[in-house]
Amino acid sequence: MFQVGPLELLVVGIIALLVLGPARLPDAARAVGKGMREFRSALDDPDGDDERKDEPKDA
Repeated sequence: MFQVGPLELLVVGIIALLVLGPARLPDAARAVGKGMREFRSALDDPDGDDERKDEPKDA
């Protein structure tokens, strides 16, 4: 398996800056962060569903 070092992160950052541009880069980073946060919260959910426990389930 490969390891990601600071040089690789710098190259990815430069490519992202060239592709997205400086105006859209913060929005893209925010979207990636939100997606990672939702993914982690889905992994931490022990039931595996998105419904709250206090809401009745539909039959």
